[in-house]
Amino acid sequence: MDKTLLKGLMVLEALAGHEGEPLTIQALATRVGLTKSNAHRTLQTLAHAGYAVRDESSGVYRSTLKLFELGTIQLARLDVRREAAPVMRQLADLTEETVHLSVLDGDTVIYVDKIDSPQPVRAYSVIGGRAPAYCVATGKTLLAFQDDDYLDSRVLNLQAHTSATITDRAALHAELRKIARTGFAVNRGEWRDSVGGVASPVFDGLGVVVAAIGISGPLERLSPKRVKALTPEVLKAGAHISRSMGFRQPYFNTDS
Repeated sequence: MDKTLLKGLMVLEALAGHEGEPLTIQALATRVGLTKSNAHRTLQTLAHAGYAVRDESSGVYRSTLKLFELGTIQLARLDVRREAAPVMRQLADLTEETVHLSVLDGDTVIYVDKIDSPQPVRAYSVIGGRAPAYCVATGKTLLAFQDDDYLDSRVLNLQAHTSATITDRAALHAELRKIARTGFAVNRGEWRDSVGGVASPVFDGLGVVVAAIGISGPLERLSPKRVKALTPEVLKAGAHISRSMGFRQPYFNTDS
């Protein structure tokens, strides 16, 4: 183990994680368990590499935005489809229903990936296909985590596709608020008469919802009782992918 590198990382983490007034060299040394001279040399090295900067008037050091820049690059490299693929397979094997990974595009969702159910009667869709966001579980999940005015400014026509479609704007707002609290959305034949589903959100490392994962199938199999039993598994899938995307905040209760 490279002890010099380890010291540098310890000092950098202490600088970046400290809130409030910048740390003095002595305070920093005490925090990470180094001598003052070791801490000073390490800080000089970090400053030379662009990870720290010294305030000439006070002599204290603070971290720069270089770590943030590196983190942003890494976040940009994360592909939600790649991170979701093994989790989708697990969910598909467990539920034997069609699994969708969806993203929001205006007032519709796009299915960016899917795994078909092995059942002869199943939910049919295609990768790249679209559905009205307010009518399907993944879409309602994504809408629930948008800005307050998103629904009213982007989803203008609440057309009834079935007798179960929510066409009342106030009722839809209430439904989305509930989804934002619980972390999952349910579709009971709101887009297609005989097809339903349940979905949960996928967060990235900045806490932004970037996708939704859900299962879809015929309502004759996805009864309210079975949906209730499968909801924790869908939530666990959303939590798992979110962690893979760098999300470190608490997720929703996966024992729902």
